[in-house]
Amino acid sequence: MKPRKLLQTSLTLLILVTSSYGRHSNPGPDLKMDQALLTFHNQLTKEVHIFYTSDYCYKCVYQHLVSVKPNNSNASAVISTKFSLTVRAESQTRNATLCRWSQTYGEGGHYSVWIQMSEAASNPSCAHSVDKRPNNAYLPLLVSALLLAIIALSFVVAPYIYRRRCTSKFIKTICCQGPQFSVDNDAACEAEPNTTKATPTRLRSLDTFRGFALTVMVFVNYGGGGYWFFQHAPWNGLTVADLVMPWFVFIIGTSVVLAFRSMQRRGVSRLQLLRKFTWRTVVLLMLGFCFLNYSPRDGPLSWSWLRIPGVLQRLGFTYFVLALLQTFWGQKEIPLRSYHCWNPIQDVVLYWPQWLIIILLETLWLCITFLMPVPNCPTGYLGAGGIGDDGLYPNCTGGAAGYIDRLMFGDNMYRYPTCKELYHTTQPFDPEGVLGTINSIVMGFLGMQAGKIIISYKAMNVHILSRFLVWAVILGISAAILSKCTRDGGFIPVNKNLWSLSYVTCMGCFSFLLLGGMYFVTDIKRWWGGQPFIYPGMNSIFVYVGHSLLGFYFPFSWEMRLQQSHWEWLFQSLWGTALWVLIAYLLYRKKFFLKI
Repeated sequence: MKPRKLLQTSLTLLILVTSSYGRHSNPGPDLKMDQALLTFHNQLTKEVHIFYTSDYCYKCVYQHLVSVKPNNSNASAVISTKFSLTVRAESQTRNATLCRWSQTYGEGGHYSVWIQMSEAASNPSCAHSVDKRPNNAYLPLLVSALLLAIIALSFVVAPYIYRRRCTSKFIKTICCQGPQFSVDNDAACEAEPNTTKATPTRLRSLDTFRGFALTVMVFVNYGGGGYWFFQHAPWNGLTVADLVMPWFVFIIGTSVVLAFRSMQRRGVSRLQLLRKFTWRTVVLLMLGFCFLNYSPRDGPLSWSWLRIPGVLQRLGFTYFVLALLQTFWGQKEIPLRSYHCWNPIQDVVLYWPQWLIIILLETLWLCITFLMPVPNCPTGYLGAGGIGDDGLYPNCTGGAAGYIDRLMFGDNMYRYPTCKELYHTTQPFDPEGVLGTINSIVMGFLGMQAGKIIISYKAMNVHILSRFLVWAVILGISAAILSKCTRDGGFIPVNKNLWSLSYVTCMGCFSFLLLGGMYFVTDIKRWWGGQPFIYPGMNSIFVYVGHSLLGFYFPFSWEMRLQQSHWEWLFQSLWGTALWVLIAYLLYRKKFFLKI
Protein backbone atom coordinates (compact mmCIF):
# COMPACT_ATOMS: atom_id res chain seq x y z
CA MET A 1 0.00 0.00 0.00
CA LYS A 2 2.98 2.34 0.28
CA PRO A 3 3.61 4.55 -2.72
CA ARG A 4 6.91 4.25 -4.59
CA LYS A 5 8.56 7.33 -3.12
CA LEU A 6 7.83 6.20 0.44
CA LEU A 7 9.20 2.75 -0.36
CA GLN A 8 12.46 4.24 -1.55
CA THR A 9 12.71 6.25 1.65
CA SER A 10 12.03 3.21 3.83
CA LEU A 11 14.89 1.29 2.17
CA THR A 12 17.38 3.26 4.30
CA LEU A 13 19.31 0.67 6.29
CA LEU A 14 18.57 0.18 9.96
CA ILE A 15 22.18 1.02 10.75
CA LEU A 16 24.22 3.35 8.51
CA VAL A 17 27.85 2.90 9.42
CA THR A 18 30.27 5.78 9.08
CA SER A 19 33.66 5.08 10.54
CA SER A 20 36.15 7.80 11.43
CA TYR A 21 39.39 6.73 13.07
CA GLY A 22 41.47 9.07 15.18
CA ARG A 23 40.38 11.51 17.81
CA HIS A 24 36.76 12.66 17.78
CA SER A 25 37.05 16.42 17.28
CA ASN A 26 34.15 17.15 14.87
CA PRO A 27 30.46 17.20 15.73
CA GLY A 28 29.79 14.20 13.50
CA PRO A 29 27.65 13.78 10.38
CA ASP A 30 24.31 15.46 9.90
CA LEU A 31 21.66 13.26 11.43
CA LYS A 32 18.26 12.68 9.89
CA MET A 33 15.04 11.46 11.44
CA ASP A 34 15.28 8.33 13.60
CA GLN A 35 19.07 8.54 13.80
CA ALA A 36 21.60 9.07 16.54
CA LEU A 37 25.39 9.20 16.64
CA LEU A 38 27.20 6.58 18.71
CA THR A 39 30.95 7.03 19.27
CA PHE A 40 33.12 4.25 20.71
CA HIS A 41 36.34 5.16 22.53
CA ASN A 42 38.75 2.23 22.86
CA GLN A 43 41.22 2.66 25.71
CA LEU A 44 42.38 -0.96 25.56
CA THR A 45 45.54 -2.25 23.93
CA LYS A 46 43.69 -4.49 21.48
CA GLU A 47 41.24 -3.87 18.67
CA VAL A 48 37.54 -4.07 19.54
CA HIS A 49 34.71 -5.08 17.21
CA ILE A 50 31.18 -3.80 17.81
CA PHE A 51 28.12 -5.85 16.83
CA TYR A 52 24.43 -5.02 17.12
CA THR A 53 20.96 -6.42 16.69
CA SER A 54 17.51 -4.87 16.98
CA ASP A 55 15.32 -6.08 19.81
CA TYR A 56 12.36 -5.98 17.38
CA CYS A 57 14.12 -8.47 15.10
CA TYR A 58 13.19 -12.01 16.19
CA LYS A 59 16.27 -14.15 16.96
CA CYS A 60 18.35 -12.11 14.54
CA VAL A 61 22.04 -12.69 13.97
CA TYR A 62 24.30 -9.96 15.29
CA GLN A 63 25.55 -7.61 12.57
CA HIS A 64 28.94 -5.93 12.48
CA LEU A 65 28.66 -2.25 13.29
CA VAL A 66 32.18 -0.87 13.50
CA SER A 67 35.74 -1.77 14.51
CA VAL A 68 37.74 0.41 16.90
CA LYS A 69 41.54 0.43 16.80
CA PRO A 70 43.43 0.16 20.11
CA ASN A 71 45.24 2.75 22.19
CA ASN A 72 42.75 5.60 22.67
CA SER A 73 41.27 5.47 19.17
CA ASN A 74 37.63 5.99 18.43
CA ALA A 75 35.07 5.26 15.74
CA SER A 76 31.57 6.63 15.17
CA ALA A 77 28.44 5.11 13.69
CA VAL A 78 25.03 6.47 12.82
CA ILE A 79 22.43 4.20 14.37
CA SER A 80 18.67 3.88 14.14
CA THR A 81 16.47 5.05 16.99
CA LYS A 82 13.28 3.30 15.87
CA PHE A 83 13.68 0.30 18.13
CA SER A 84 15.83 -0.76 21.06
CA LEU A 85 19.26 -2.07 20.10
CA THR A 86 21.35 -4.73 21.78
CA VAL A 87 25.02 -3.88 21.30
CA ARG A 88 27.95 -6.16 22.00
CA ALA A 89 31.66 -5.33 22.15
CA GLU A 90 34.10 -8.14 21.39
CA SER A 91 37.87 -8.37 21.36
CA GLN A 92 39.93 -9.62 18.42
CA THR A 93 39.34 -13.13 19.69
CA ARG A 94 35.79 -13.91 18.59
CA ASN A 95 33.26 -14.95 21.20
CA ALA A 96 35.21 -13.05 23.85
CA THR A 97 32.49 -10.58 24.83
CA LEU A 98 33.79 -7.55 26.67
CA CYS A 99 30.42 -6.00 27.43
CA ARG A 100 26.84 -6.06 26.24
CA TRP A 101 23.91 -3.68 26.71
CA SER A 102 20.41 -2.96 25.40
CA GLN A 103 19.19 0.59 25.03
CA THR A 104 16.78 2.79 23.10
CA TYR A 105 18.64 5.83 21.82
CA GLY A 106 16.98 9.20 21.30
CA GLU A 107 16.61 10.86 17.93
CA GLY A 108 19.36 13.37 17.18
CA GLY A 109 21.37 12.46 20.27
CA HIS A 110 25.15 12.03 20.42
CA TYR A 111 26.36 9.24 22.71
CA SER A 112 29.78 7.98 23.73
CA VAL A 113 30.79 4.53 24.93
CA TRP A 114 34.13 4.27 26.73
CA ILE A 115 35.67 0.81 26.55
CA GLN A 116 38.23 0.64 29.34
CA MET A 117 39.60 -1.52 32.11
CA SER A 118 37.48 -1.48 35.23
CA GLU A 119 39.07 0.03 38.30
CA ALA A 120 37.47 -2.47 40.65
CA ALA A 121 38.35 -5.55 38.59
CA SER A 122 40.66 -6.63 35.83
CA ASN A 123 37.81 -7.08 33.38
CA PRO A 124 36.99 -4.49 30.72
CA SER A 125 33.88 -2.35 31.12
CA CYS A 126 31.80 -0.03 28.95
CA ALA A 127 30.84 3.37 30.36
CA HIS A 128 28.16 5.47 28.66
CA SER A 129 27.82 9.23 28.41
CA VAL A 130 25.57 11.67 26.55
CA ASP A 131 27.47 14.24 24.50
CA LYS A 132 24.37 15.91 23.06
CA ARG A 133 20.87 15.51 24.41
CA PRO A 134 18.40 13.96 21.95
CA ASN A 135 15.49 15.83 20.43
CA ASN A 136 11.94 15.36 21.60
CA ALA A 137 10.80 13.36 18.57
CA TYR A 138 7.19 13.23 19.76
CA LEU A 139 6.74 16.99 20.27
CA PRO A 140 5.45 17.54 16.68
CA LEU A 141 2.94 14.73 17.21
CA LEU A 142 1.74 16.17 20.51
CA VAL A 143 1.35 19.66 19.06
CA SER A 144 -0.55 18.33 16.04
CA ALA A 145 -2.81 16.21 18.23
CA LEU A 146 -3.59 19.25 20.39
CA LEU A 147 -4.39 21.43 17.36
CA LEU A 148 -6.60 18.74 15.83
CA ALA A 149 -8.41 18.32 19.16
CA ILE A 150 -9.04 22.08 19.31
CA ILE A 151 -10.35 22.11 15.73
CA ALA A 152 -12.58 19.10 16.38
CA LEU A 153 -13.91 20.69 19.58
CA SER A 154 -14.68 23.93 17.76
CA PHE A 155 -16.69 22.04 15.14
CA VAL A 156 -18.67 20.41 17.95
CA VAL A 157 -19.19 23.52 20.08
CA ALA A 158 -20.06 25.94 17.26
CA PRO A 159 -23.17 24.04 16.04
CA TYR A 160 -24.22 23.50 19.65
CA ILE A 161 -24.10 27.25 20.32
CA TYR A 162 -25.92 27.90 17.05
CA ARG A 163 -28.74 25.52 17.97
CA ARG A 164 -29.03 26.82 21.53
CA ARG A 165 -28.73 30.50 20.74
CA CYS A 166 -32.46 31.04 21.05
CA THR A 167 -32.93 29.23 24.36
CA SER A 168 -31.24 31.88 26.42
CA LYS A 169 -32.10 35.58 26.54
CA PHE A 170 -28.44 36.35 27.12
CA ILE A 171 -27.39 34.51 23.96
CA LYS A 172 -30.32 36.05 22.08
CA THR A 173 -29.06 39.45 23.05
CA ILE A 174 -25.63 38.60 21.62
CA CYS A 175 -26.53 36.72 18.43
CA CYS A 176 -29.77 38.44 17.49
CA GLN A 177 -28.65 42.07 17.62
CA GLY A 178 -29.66 44.32 14.75
CA PRO A 179 -32.71 46.12 13.39
CA GLN A 180 -34.31 42.94 12.10
CA PHE A 181 -33.82 41.02 15.37
CA SER A 182 -34.77 41.73 18.95
CA VAL A 183 -35.29 39.79 22.12
CA ASP A 184 -39.04 39.96 21.59
CA ASN A 185 -38.90 38.86 17.95
CA ASP A 186 -38.25 35.11 18.11
CA ALA A 187 -39.74 34.09 14.77
CA ALA A 188 -36.48 34.14 12.86
CA CYS A 189 -34.58 32.36 15.58
CA GLU A 190 -37.17 29.69 16.13
CA ALA A 191 -37.63 28.82 12.49
CA GLU A 192 -34.60 26.54 12.41
CA PRO A 193 -35.39 24.31 15.40
CA ASN A 194 -38.95 23.75 14.22
CA THR A 195 -37.92 22.22 10.93
CA THR A 196 -38.03 18.44 10.83
CA LYS A 197 -35.94 16.14 8.69
CA ALA A 198 -36.77 12.73 7.39
CA THR A 199 -34.94 9.92 9.07
CA PRO A 200 -32.22 8.68 6.72
CA THR A 201 -32.24 5.02 5.79
CA ARG A 202 -28.52 4.86 4.98
CA LEU A 203 -26.25 3.77 7.82
CA ARG A 204 -24.12 6.77 8.66
CA SER A 205 -21.91 4.62 10.88
CA LEU A 206 -20.84 2.48 7.94
CA ASP A 207 -19.88 5.50 5.81
CA THR A 208 -18.15 7.06 8.81
CA PHE A 209 -16.20 3.87 9.51
CA ARG A 210 -15.18 3.63 5.86
CA GLY A 211 -14.13 7.28 5.78
CA PHE A 212 -12.18 6.95 9.01
CA ALA A 213 -10.26 3.96 7.64
CA LEU A 214 -9.61 5.78 4.35
CA THR A 215 -8.39 8.93 6.11
CA VAL A 216 -5.93 6.92 8.20
CA MET A 217 -4.81 5.09 5.05
CA VAL A 218 -4.10 8.34 3.20
CA PHE A 219 -2.20 9.67 6.22
CA VAL A 220 0.05 6.62 6.56
CA ASN A 221 0.59 6.45 2.80
CA TYR A 222 1.91 10.01 2.95
CA GLY A 223 4.47 8.82 5.48
CA GLY A 224 2.67 9.32 8.77
CA GLY A 225 5.10 12.04 9.76
CA GLY A 226 7.99 9.59 9.55
CA TYR A 227 7.02 7.82 12.78
CA TRP A 228 7.65 4.08 12.72
CA PHE A 229 4.29 3.23 14.33
CA PHE A 230 2.51 4.90 11.39
CA GLN A 231 4.33 2.54 9.04
CA HIS A 232 3.82 -1.18 8.58
CA ALA A 233 5.35 -3.54 11.12
CA PRO A 234 8.61 -5.15 9.93
CA TRP A 235 7.05 -8.61 10.26
CA ASN A 236 5.01 -9.76 13.27
CA GLY A 237 3.03 -7.32 15.39
CA LEU A 238 0.68 -4.43 14.74
CA THR A 239 1.11 -0.76 13.93
CA VAL A 240 -1.46 1.87 12.93
CA ALA A 241 -0.75 1.23 9.23
CA ASP A 242 -1.64 -2.45 9.67
CA LEU A 243 -5.19 -1.66 10.78
CA VAL A 244 -6.73 0.05 7.77
CA MET A 245 -6.70 -2.70 5.11
CA PRO A 246 -8.74 -5.24 7.14
CA TRP A 247 -11.14 -2.47 8.14
CA PHE A 248 -11.83 -1.88 4.45
CA VAL A 249 -12.37 -5.59 3.84
CA PHE A 250 -14.72 -5.79 6.83
CA ILE A 251 -16.73 -2.84 5.52
CA ILE A 252 -16.96 -4.46 2.09
CA GLY A 253 -18.58 -7.51 3.66
CA THR A 254 -21.11 -5.44 5.60
CA SER A 255 -21.93 -3.33 2.53
CA VAL A 256 -22.45 -6.42 0.36
CA VAL A 257 -25.11 -7.78 2.70
CA LEU A 258 -26.99 -4.49 3.06
CA ALA A 259 -26.78 -3.49 -0.61
CA PHE A 260 -27.67 -6.90 -2.02
CA ARG A 261 -30.53 -7.24 0.44
CA SER A 262 -31.95 -3.96 -0.81
CA MET A 263 -31.59 -4.95 -4.46
CA GLN A 264 -33.13 -8.37 -3.89
CA ARG A 265 -36.16 -6.77 -2.26
CA ARG A 266 -36.53 -4.55 -5.32
CA GLY A 267 -36.78 -7.67 -7.45
CA VAL A 268 -33.31 -7.66 -9.00
CA SER A 269 -32.64 -11.14 -10.37
CA ARG A 270 -29.56 -13.23 -9.66
CA LEU A 271 -28.39 -12.83 -13.24
CA GLN A 272 -28.54 -9.05 -12.93
CA LEU A 273 -26.66 -9.19 -9.63
CA LEU A 274 -24.05 -11.45 -11.19
CA ARG A 275 -23.51 -9.01 -14.06
CA LYS A 276 -23.33 -6.05 -11.70
CA PHE A 277 -20.72 -7.37 -9.27
CA THR A 278 -18.70 -9.06 -12.02
CA TRP A 279 -18.37 -5.74 -13.83
CA ARG A 280 -17.42 -3.99 -10.60
CA THR A 281 -14.77 -6.63 -9.93
CA VAL A 282 -13.29 -6.17 -13.41
CA VAL A 283 -13.13 -2.39 -12.92
CA LEU A 284 -11.36 -2.77 -9.57
CA LEU A 285 -8.85 -5.20 -11.05
CA MET A 286 -8.16 -2.90 -14.01
CA LEU A 287 -7.71 0.09 -11.72
CA GLY A 288 -5.17 -1.89 -9.74
CA PHE A 289 -3.31 -3.21 -12.79
CA CYS A 290 -3.29 -0.14 -15.01
CA PHE A 291 -3.52 3.04 -12.96
CA LEU A 292 -1.81 2.18 -9.70
CA ASN A 293 0.96 0.34 -11.56
CA TYR A 294 1.66 3.40 -13.72
CA SER A 295 5.18 4.81 -13.70
CA PRO A 296 5.99 7.96 -15.74
CA ARG A 297 9.65 6.95 -15.76
CA ASP A 298 9.20 3.48 -17.30
CA GLY A 299 6.03 4.11 -19.27
CA PRO A 300 2.58 2.59 -18.70
CA LEU A 301 2.28 -1.14 -18.12
CA SER A 302 5.95 -2.00 -18.44
CA TRP A 303 6.23 -5.72 -17.77
CA SER A 304 9.65 -5.22 -16.20
CA TRP A 305 8.15 -3.69 -13.09
CA LEU A 306 4.43 -4.58 -13.29
CA ARG A 307 3.12 -5.86 -9.96
CA ILE A 308 0.39 -8.46 -10.47
CA PRO A 309 -0.93 -8.63 -6.86
CA GLY A 310 -2.07 -5.41 -5.26
CA VAL A 311 -4.46 -3.73 -2.87
CA LEU A 312 -7.30 -3.09 -5.33
CA GLN A 313 -6.77 -6.52 -6.88
CA ARG A 314 -7.27 -8.15 -3.49
CA LEU A 315 -10.24 -5.95 -2.65
CA GLY A 316 -11.81 -6.75 -6.01
CA PHE A 317 -11.36 -10.51 -5.72
CA THR A 318 -12.56 -10.53 -2.12
CA TYR A 319 -15.63 -8.53 -3.11
CA PHE A 320 -16.34 -11.00 -5.94
CA VAL A 321 -16.29 -14.03 -3.62
CA LEU A 322 -18.41 -12.31 -0.96
CA ALA A 323 -20.91 -11.21 -3.60
CA LEU A 324 -21.16 -14.80 -4.87
CA LEU A 325 -21.85 -16.02 -1.33
CA GLN A 326 -24.56 -13.43 -0.83
CA THR A 327 -26.15 -13.93 -4.24
CA PHE A 328 -26.50 -17.72 -4.13
CA TRP A 329 -26.68 -18.47 -0.41
CA GLY A 330 -27.77 -15.21 1.18
CA GLN A 331 -31.37 -14.81 0.06
CA LYS A 332 -32.93 -15.93 3.29
CA GLU A 333 -36.08 -14.37 4.67
CA ILE A 334 -35.84 -13.50 8.32
CA PRO A 335 -38.61 -15.38 10.17
CA LEU A 336 -41.23 -13.63 12.24
CA ARG A 337 -40.50 -12.91 15.87
CA SER A 338 -42.14 -16.11 17.08
CA TYR A 339 -40.04 -18.12 19.48
CA HIS A 340 -37.64 -20.75 18.14
CA CYS A 341 -34.85 -22.47 19.98
CA TRP A 342 -32.33 -21.17 17.43
CA ASN A 343 -33.54 -17.55 17.59
CA PRO A 344 -30.40 -16.39 19.46
CA ILE A 345 -28.23 -17.68 16.62
CA GLN A 346 -30.57 -17.25 13.65
CA ASP A 347 -28.11 -14.94 11.91
CA VAL A 348 -25.73 -17.91 11.80
CA VAL A 349 -28.06 -20.88 11.29
CA LEU A 350 -29.92 -19.35 8.36
CA TYR A 351 -26.69 -18.98 6.40
CA TRP A 352 -25.07 -22.32 7.15
CA PRO A 353 -23.96 -22.93 3.52
CA GLN A 354 -21.86 -19.76 3.68
CA TRP A 355 -20.32 -20.83 6.95
CA LEU A 356 -19.49 -24.24 5.50
CA ILE A 357 -17.65 -22.64 2.57
CA ILE A 358 -15.72 -20.27 4.87
CA ILE A 359 -14.69 -23.14 7.17
CA LEU A 360 -13.45 -25.11 4.15
CA LEU A 361 -11.47 -22.08 2.93
CA GLU A 362 -9.87 -21.57 6.33
CA THR A 363 -9.04 -25.29 6.55
CA LEU A 364 -7.36 -24.96 3.15
CA TRP A 365 -5.28 -22.02 4.42
CA LEU A 366 -4.20 -23.94 7.53
CA CYS A 367 -3.28 -27.07 5.56
CA ILE A 368 -1.24 -25.20 2.94
CA THR A 369 0.47 -23.00 5.52
CA PHE A 370 1.47 -25.74 7.96
CA LEU A 371 1.63 -28.92 5.84
CA MET A 372 2.91 -27.86 2.42
CA PRO A 373 6.60 -28.74 1.95
CA VAL A 374 8.79 -25.80 0.88
CA PRO A 375 12.26 -26.54 -0.55
CA ASN A 376 15.10 -25.86 1.92
CA CYS A 377 12.64 -24.53 4.50
CA PRO A 378 10.99 -26.11 7.53
CA THR A 379 7.36 -27.11 7.06
CA GLY A 380 4.99 -24.58 8.58
CA TYR A 381 7.57 -21.79 8.69
CA LEU A 382 6.02 -18.35 9.35
CA GLY A 383 9.16 -16.26 9.76
CA ALA A 384 10.72 -13.50 7.73
CA GLY A 385 13.89 -15.37 6.82
CA GLY A 386 16.99 -13.29 6.25
CA ILE A 387 19.02 -12.88 9.43
CA GLY A 388 16.04 -13.88 11.59
CA ASP A 389 15.70 -17.24 13.36
CA ASP A 390 19.48 -17.32 13.92
CA GLY A 391 20.05 -17.01 10.18
CA LEU A 392 19.07 -20.63 9.53
CA TYR A 393 16.46 -19.93 6.82
CA PRO A 394 17.63 -16.85 4.86
CA ASN A 395 15.60 -17.62 1.71
CA CYS A 396 12.38 -18.78 3.40
CA THR A 397 10.62 -15.41 3.69
CA GLY A 398 6.92 -16.03 4.25
CA GLY A 399 7.14 -19.81 4.18
CA ALA A 400 4.50 -21.42 1.97
CA ALA A 401 2.82 -18.08 1.18
CA GLY A 402 6.00 -16.58 -0.23
CA TYR A 403 6.91 -19.79 -2.07
CA ILE A 404 3.53 -19.95 -3.87
CA ASP A 405 3.71 -16.29 -4.92
CA ARG A 406 7.25 -16.62 -6.24
CA LEU A 407 6.24 -19.65 -8.26
CA MET A 408 3.21 -17.90 -9.76
CA PHE A 409 4.45 -14.34 -10.25
CA GLY A 410 8.24 -14.49 -10.28
CA ASP A 411 9.59 -10.96 -10.07
CA ASN A 412 6.20 -9.36 -10.81
CA MET A 413 5.38 -8.83 -7.17
CA TYR A 414 6.26 -6.56 -4.28
CA ARG A 415 10.05 -6.13 -4.25
CA TYR A 416 10.42 -4.11 -1.07
CA PRO A 417 8.69 -6.03 1.72
CA THR A 418 8.60 -4.42 5.14
CA CYS A 419 10.96 -7.07 6.51
CA LYS A 420 13.74 -6.16 4.06
CA GLU A 421 15.10 -3.28 6.13
CA LEU A 422 15.24 -5.04 9.48
CA TYR A 423 15.75 -8.68 8.51
CA HIS A 424 18.01 -8.02 5.47
CA THR A 425 15.94 -10.34 3.31
CA THR A 426 16.73 -10.93 -0.35
CA GLN A 427 13.55 -12.70 -1.50
CA PRO A 428 10.59 -10.66 -2.83
CA PHE A 429 7.41 -11.02 -0.82
CA ASP A 430 3.98 -9.60 -1.56
CA PRO A 431 1.64 -8.81 1.37
CA GLU A 432 -1.29 -9.05 -1.08
CA GLY A 433 -0.34 -12.53 -2.27
CA VAL A 434 -2.51 -15.52 -3.13
CA LEU A 435 -2.59 -17.39 0.16
CA GLY A 436 -3.38 -14.30 2.22
CA THR A 437 -6.41 -13.63 -0.01
CA ILE A 438 -8.12 -16.63 1.59
CA ASN A 439 -8.03 -14.95 4.99
CA SER A 440 -9.03 -11.67 3.36
CA ILE A 441 -12.25 -13.43 2.32
CA VAL A 442 -12.68 -14.67 5.91
CA MET A 443 -12.24 -11.10 7.16
CA GLY A 444 -14.86 -9.88 4.70
CA PHE A 445 -17.19 -12.64 5.83
CA LEU A 446 -16.95 -11.34 9.40
CA GLY A 447 -18.14 -8.02 7.98
CA MET A 448 -21.00 -9.88 6.30
CA GLN A 449 -21.89 -11.25 9.71
CA ALA A 450 -22.17 -7.70 11.02
CA GLY A 451 -24.56 -6.89 8.17
CA LYS A 452 -26.67 -9.96 8.92
CA ILE A 453 -26.93 -8.91 12.55
CA ILE A 454 -28.19 -5.48 11.50
CA ILE A 455 -30.81 -7.08 9.22
CA SER A 456 -31.85 -9.88 11.57
CA TYR A 457 -32.35 -7.59 14.56
CA LYS A 458 -33.61 -4.51 12.76
CA ALA A 459 -34.86 -1.81 15.15
CA MET A 460 -33.59 -3.90 18.09
CA ASN A 461 -30.54 -1.82 18.87
CA VAL A 462 -29.74 -3.48 22.18
CA HIS A 463 -29.57 -6.87 20.48
CA ILE A 464 -27.40 -5.49 17.68
CA LEU A 465 -24.89 -3.89 20.03
CA SER A 466 -24.81 -6.88 22.37
CA ARG A 467 -24.14 -9.26 19.48
CA PHE A 468 -21.39 -6.98 18.16
CA LEU A 469 -19.83 -7.13 21.61
CA VAL A 470 -20.14 -10.92 21.81
CA TRP A 471 -18.43 -11.34 18.44
CA ALA A 472 -15.67 -8.93 19.49
CA VAL A 473 -15.06 -10.92 22.69
CA ILE A 474 -15.00 -14.28 20.87
CA LEU A 475 -12.61 -13.02 18.20
CA GLY A 476 -10.41 -11.22 20.73
CA ILE A 477 -10.05 -14.34 22.88
CA SER A 478 -9.25 -16.38 19.77
CA ALA A 479 -6.52 -13.94 18.79
CA ALA A 480 -5.08 -13.99 22.31
CA ILE A 481 -4.93 -17.80 22.34
CA LEU A 482 -3.41 -18.10 18.86
CA SER A 483 -0.75 -15.46 19.54
CA LYS A 484 -0.29 -16.31 23.26
CA CYS A 485 -0.52 -12.55 23.81
CA THR A 486 3.01 -12.17 22.44
CA ARG A 487 4.41 -10.70 19.24
CA ASP A 488 6.57 -13.60 18.09
CA GLY A 489 6.03 -16.54 20.42
CA GLY A 490 2.47 -17.66 19.67
CA PHE A 491 1.08 -20.61 17.74
CA ILE A 492 0.16 -18.24 14.90
CA PRO A 493 1.62 -14.73 15.39
CA VAL A 494 -0.35 -11.65 14.43
CA ASN A 495 1.11 -10.87 11.01
CA LYS A 496 -0.28 -8.49 8.40
CA ASN A 497 2.17 -9.62 5.71
CA LEU A 498 0.82 -13.17 5.90
CA TRP A 499 -2.73 -12.18 6.84
CA SER A 500 -2.47 -14.86 9.51
CA LEU A 501 -5.53 -16.29 11.23
CA SER A 502 -4.68 -14.50 14.48
CA TYR A 503 -4.40 -11.23 12.54
CA VAL A 504 -7.87 -11.75 11.07
CA THR A 505 -9.44 -12.56 14.45
CA CYS A 506 -7.67 -9.61 16.11
CA MET A 507 -8.79 -7.17 13.43
CA GLY A 508 -12.28 -8.66 13.44
CA CYS A 509 -12.46 -7.86 17.15
CA PHE A 510 -11.41 -4.25 16.53
CA SER A 511 -13.84 -3.92 13.61
CA PHE A 512 -16.89 -5.07 15.57
CA LEU A 513 -15.99 -2.71 18.42
CA LEU A 514 -15.45 0.28 16.13
CA LEU A 515 -18.55 -0.31 14.03
CA GLY A 516 -20.63 -0.88 17.16
CA GLY A 517 -19.34 2.30 18.76
CA MET A 518 -20.00 4.38 15.65
CA TYR A 519 -23.42 2.79 15.20
CA PHE A 520 -24.33 3.77 18.77
CA VAL A 521 -23.07 7.35 18.44
CA THR A 522 -24.19 8.21 14.89
CA ASP A 523 -27.26 6.05 14.15
CA ILE A 524 -28.85 5.46 17.55
CA LYS A 525 -28.05 8.54 19.65
CA ARG A 526 -27.23 10.84 16.72
CA TRP A 527 -24.70 12.67 18.84
CA TRP A 528 -22.35 12.90 15.88
CA GLY A 529 -23.01 13.10 12.16
CA GLY A 530 -19.75 11.41 11.21
CA GLN A 531 -18.06 14.59 9.97
CA PRO A 532 -15.51 14.87 8.47
CA PHE A 533 -14.95 11.15 7.87
CA ILE A 534 -18.34 10.61 6.25
CA TYR A 535 -17.31 12.69 3.21
CA PRO A 536 -14.38 10.52 2.05
CA GLY A 537 -16.37 7.50 3.17
CA MET A 538 -19.02 8.23 0.54
CA ASN A 539 -16.40 8.77 -2.19
CA SER A 540 -13.84 6.16 -1.19
CA ILE A 541 -12.87 4.98 -4.69
CA PHE A 542 -12.25 8.55 -5.88
CA VAL A 543 -10.14 9.46 -2.86
CA TYR A 544 -8.12 6.24 -2.87
CA VAL A 545 -7.31 6.27 -6.58
CA GLY A 546 -6.82 10.05 -6.57
CA HIS A 547 -4.33 10.11 -3.72
CA SER A 548 -2.46 7.14 -5.22
CA LEU A 549 -2.08 8.85 -8.61
CA LEU A 550 -1.68 12.51 -7.59
CA GLY A 551 -0.57 12.23 -3.99
CA PHE A 552 3.06 13.04 -4.65
CA TYR A 553 2.51 16.09 -6.79
CA PHE A 554 2.09 19.65 -5.58
CA PRO A 555 0.02 20.83 -3.70
CA PHE A 556 -0.43 17.50 -1.93
CA SER A 557 3.30 17.09 -1.28
CA TRP A 558 6.63 18.73 -2.00
CA GLU A 559 10.33 18.05 -1.69
CA MET A 560 11.12 18.38 1.98
CA ARG A 561 14.05 20.49 3.11
CA LEU A 562 14.13 19.74 6.83
CA GLN A 563 15.34 16.16 7.08
CA GLN A 564 16.49 16.38 10.69
CA SER A 565 13.09 16.26 12.39
CA HIS A 566 9.51 15.10 12.02
CA TRP A 567 8.03 18.62 11.82
CA GLU A 568 7.89 19.09 8.06
CA TRP A 569 7.08 15.48 7.25
CA LEU A 570 4.21 15.43 9.74
CA PHE A 571 2.90 18.75 8.41
CA GLN A 572 3.04 17.42 4.84
CA SER A 573 1.22 14.20 5.82
CA LEU A 574 -1.53 16.12 7.61
CA TRP A 575 -1.75 18.71 4.82
CA GLY A 576 -2.13 16.11 2.07
CA THR A 577 -4.72 14.17 4.08
CA ALA A 578 -6.69 17.34 4.88
CA LEU A 579 -6.76 18.33 1.20
CA TRP A 580 -8.31 15.02 0.20
CA VAL A 581 -10.90 15.29 2.98
CA LEU A 582 -11.69 18.82 1.74
CA ILE A 583 -12.02 17.58 -1.85
CA ALA A 584 -14.37 14.83 -0.67
CA TYR A 585 -16.44 17.45 1.19
CA LEU A 586 -16.72 19.65 -1.90
CA LEU A 587 -17.77 16.66 -3.99
CA TYR A 588 -20.32 15.80 -1.31
CA ARG A 589 -21.75 19.32 -1.53
CA LYS A 590 -21.97 18.96 -5.32
CA LYS A 591 -23.61 15.55 -4.87
CA PHE A 592 -20.88 13.87 -6.95
CA PHE A 593 -20.19 10.29 -5.93
CA LEU A 594 -17.90 8.08 -8.02
CA LYS A 595 -19.45 4.62 -8.28
CA ILE A 596 -18.39 1.60 -10.27
